[in-house]
Amino acid sequence: MTLIKSISGSRGTIGGVAGSNLTALDAVLMTAAYAQRIRNQRGRGKLVIGRDARLSGAMLSGLVTGTLQAMGFDVVDLGLSTTPTVAMWVKKEEAKGGLVLTASHNPKEWNALKFLNHLGEFIPAEEGEAMLLLADHPEQIVYASVDELGRLTHYPDGHFDYHLQAILSHPLVAVETIRARRFRIALDPVNSTGALFVPRLLAALGCSLSLVHAEAHGNFAHNPEPLPEHLGDLCRLVLAEKADLGIAVDPDVDRLALVSEDGTLFGEEYTLVAAADYVLSQRKGNTVSNLSSTRALSDITRAAGGMYMASAVGEVNVVKAMKDTGAVIGGEGNGGVILPDLHYGRDAFIGIALVLSLLASRELSATSLRRTYPGYHMVKDRLDLPHGTDLQARLSQLASCYPDGKITTLDGLKIDWEESWVHLRPSNTEPILRIYAEATSLEAAKERVAHMKNLFASLP
Repeated sequence: MTLIKSISGSRGTIGGVAGSNLTALDAVLMTAAYAQRIRNQRGRGKLVIGRDARLSGAMLSGLVTGTLQAMGFDVVDLGLSTTPTVAMWVKKEEAKGGLVLTASHNPKEWNALKFLNHLGEFIPAEEGEAMLLLADHPEQIVYASVDELGRLTHYPDGHFDYHLQAILSHPLVAVETIRARRFRIALDPVNSTGALFVPRLLAALGCSLSLVHAEAHGNFAHNPEPLPEHLGDLCRLVLAEKADLGIAVDPDVDRLALVSEDGTLFGEEYTLVAAADYVLSQRKGNTVSNLSSTRALSDITRAAGGMYMASAVGEVNVVKAMKDTGAVIGGEGNGGVILPDLHYGRDAFIGIALVLSLLASRELSATSLRRTYPGYHMVKDRLDLPHGTDLQARLSQLASCYPDGKITTLDGLKIDWEESWVHLRPSNTEPILRIYAEATSLEAAKERVAHMKNLFASLP
């Protein structure tokens, strides 16, 4: 059982002992600390919440809603929703902030509280640190009197209309061109809220649709992280239905993975590449992704005359770099697309619309499009981190072993060579060390990862 408190929120397994797992007490303390910080900075007002379809979602929502009301905030509860939809509603309602109850790609026993600021963006690091400190001192949290308790407003499923219309009216989304193409789409929403809302976007774009794992009950049919080893059912559905494209989203619909019409994985790293390719063909500018993302984005950005920048891993870091560079698009190689003039957050819905706009406007199949991009291969692996591991010392030792590489320590350790790179960093959400490598061949990437894992394990 696990509880991870980080600057972006609290994530853990449900049940067990407070302080070691995500229990009712942990949820209340973190929510109260968040509300106290908001109240100190911006006063009372509205807060928006929404959740994915996890089995623990309704229970956690009740705890969070009651706590926010007890802190004197009016709560706009979207119910079953998505992370990007909640983010957009924060700005729509001119709310003081928002909470999304989702553990994103983690299995069903996990849940989490993700905290948004008044811009509908994840709270910055310094604010998260202050909130964590306050949660450890609950005697400093002041609850509202009976006359100051907040009100609760529920919104029906129609709340997604606002998000949908913003996408359909976006100048980059080629609605009529997509409709004319009459795409056949296969979708795996992994038994969560993507099943409720992604079909509505696709219907509005004139697509026909086949689904697998389409019941939004939260008892996920497979590991919900949209990785190749979890998408076999979707690949088979694409072939069986002769679909033009397969689409997989994670439980809170901020990550997007694609399957080509021949049943092969397009590559989650190339979701952002394809979306950026389309945006850069319409708008000149810069791009951003994190250090663990493919070099292909840098390649296509420079070819289009723009500047590429790599940030530390984490949406809040990508967003800061995008603002600093005036990027026209950015995101993360895990299938997260951020289009800033829609909102500064990963959004699978706008990712779908941009990729379909690209395929329709260029009259390409997914396999043909994929062949136009640099042929990098990435391997993503992990190592469990035993309690007490001096990770910084080990990473410093590793860096000294590679004098021939370019060393970056912005986020863990990244070593770049001419035809490959490897990145080691502790996860923000699990007690593991992530090890990613990319090279011009799959064998070379695998060798980089295997060598790094062996070397790391051999260090004192």
